[in-house]
Amino acid sequence: MHPRLTRALAITGLTLTLGACATAAPDRSGFLSGYEGLQAREKGGRAKIRQFRDPAALDAVRRVALTPAVLSEGADSRSPLTPEERHVVLREVDAQLCFELSERFEIVAAEQADADVRAAVTWFEPTGRIASAASAASGFFIPGPIGLRAPGTLGGLGVEAEMRATSDQRQIAAIAWARRAMAVGTDDPSLSRMGDALQFAEPFADVAAEVMTPKGLKSRKIDRQTDPCKAYGDRFQPGGMIAGSITNLYIPDSRGEAPAKAPPPKE
Repeated sequence: MHPRLTRALAITGLTLTLGACATAAPDRSGFLSGYEGLQAREKGGRAKIRQFRDPAALDAVRRVALTPAVLSEGADSRSPLTPEERHVVLREVDAQLCFELSERFEIVAAEQADADVRAAVTWFEPTGRIASAASAASGFFIPGPIGLRAPGTLGGLGVEAEMRATSDQRQIAAIAWARRAMAVGTDDPSLSRMGDALQFAEPFADVAAEVMTPKGLKSRKIDRQTDPCKAYGDRFQPGGMIAGSITNLYIPDSRGEAPAKAPPPKE
């Protein structure tokens, strides 16, 4: 066996024995208006999904207002996010929800909306950066679409979201979604400890929008000039994909907005 390959496999084998303490998304964070109607989704794929839909109420929704996502209390208790990291994660959740929902509904101000959508990150599990480098290195010697990741690299994201009727704030759709990266699969390792959380914002938003969409509603055409989500940048950002193909790592795309800075202390 080639000595470089042997070394890469040895590093991967070592990191496989260094699994970090794992946590799990809470069954209920307290963010949603109610949890009684949530039912487990039979075909959730790699995510754990519980959802609720009121089909009759959803049929009346065509205009939606979006509320900025929040971080629920204790969501990052194992590995606290800095204010800047929190902003990046929440902004990605907001961006992906906006992208998905705007293809189905008209995005408007609260006073014009038939319903509002709000979301909270309820669970954040960091991506292990050191072990991710070893996992990426092994990918150079074991090419193919299926990668190997050490337990210490496996991050996660949990999000709860709901749609409420504007008229009475009644919950008409809701979802509790959580996913942890897999040791064997297509989830890319990352040198960012937010890597998995940022990767998973898109599949979360895709399922959330599906749950909130009335049956038979046709997709909307998005004009780049009038895109209601253009503040988040381009919907498709190839830069990270190109860099990832070179490095075998997930490279987060920048949404182009820095968090607001706190005012200087008064003297």
